[in-house]
Amino acid sequence: MTSSAQTKPNLIRSILAWGVHLFTATGAIWGLLGIFAIFENDYKMMIVWMIVAMLVDGFDGMLARWADVKKYANGIDGALLDNILDYLNYVVVPAIFMIHTDLLPEPVKWLTACLILLTSAYQFTQTDAKTDDHHFKGFPSYWNVAALYMLLMNLPPWVNFGFLMLFNIMVFIPVKYIYPSRNSYLRTLTLGLTYLYGAVGIWGLLQYPNHPQWVVWASFLYVGYYLILSLIPKKSAHAN
Repeated sequence: MTSSAQTKPNLIRSILAWGVHLFTATGAIWGLLGIFAIFENDYKMMIVWMIVAMLVDGFDGMLARWADVKKYANGIDGALLDNILDYLNYVVVPAIFMIHTDLLPEPVKWLTACLILLTSAYQFTQTDAKTDDHHFKGFPSYWNVAALYMLLMNLPPWVNFGFLMLFNIMVFIPVKYIYPSRNSYLRTLTLGLTYLYGAVGIWGLLQYPNHPQWVVWASFLYVGYYLILSLIPKKSAHAN
């Protein structure tokens, strides 16, 4: 009786844990759909699939810790799976988008995309790319976010190119950028602002191409907060 009672909960926990891995793996589907939307010039749907991929990435870590996947589904390397899908959705998809659109100057489209792929390959494979205190070391390959800002703001192509080159350089500067969902200081404020940024941002993105410009400019308040908090010396930051 005792053995049976112990086996059943473990089976349920294993099913839940493997289900979380499957949930994470759907990121490959959203990335593929995003690429096809780009080739079809359907940027509204590209935005939708990018949002879905980011939501999956935003919640799978929390679900993985809740389901204790390291114990109940240890046949899968969840961190490796997450990195593969992040590289697809945060790097490859936006790189294809940048080549396919007119948001970059024609002579440097391929150069820019190749640099993004190379610097991100370096960033993802550093042994301490995600530090022990839950930060990203160097610019954390938010190329999909950069691509969306480029699409919404419609800045001159050479200005977009300049920003992207700056971000490529920032990959190699060992600033520790916060990981919002696992941040240990000013946690309540950071999570609240992150969720607000995400909710308002998703609402604004889904209005494309009739998105309100105030949403774009208001979002920079969070971007500024994120950068300032990341630049604060970590030993002087205090938990909420």
